[in-house]
Amino acid sequence: QVQLVESGGGLVQPGGSLRLSCAASGLAFSTYAMNWHRQAPGKKRELVAAIGRAGDSSIYADSVKGRFTVSRDNAENTMYLQMDNLRPEDTAVYFCQAVGGGRESYWGRGTQVTVSS
Repeated sequence: QVQLVESGGGLVQPGGSLRLSCAASGLAFSTYAMNWHRQAPGKKRELVAAIGRAGDSSIYADSVKGRFTVSRDNAENTMYLQMDNLRPEDTAVYFCQAVGGGRESYWGRGTQVTVSS
């Protein structure tokens, strides 16, 4: 059974930092591209960052470029999202997604990030 479990969310002040983790089990992690998405109240889910299977390629939404960094540790079956200089508009539930070569997709349940003073 495939499981993706996000952690690391919480309440942080504007300008602060958080590091999210996505721990994967039940799949050959290194063969999956991994994505971070977020969904704010009343808004559509949006792609925040994506990282290739080997971790040597990544893309970011324009709204987070220069502030967020995605990485992965294939030995630990874990993906990370380092979020710096957080803004109130970054408040959302953050989800991780695994996408296989056959386009099969798995999702975690999300972790809440709230940026507020």
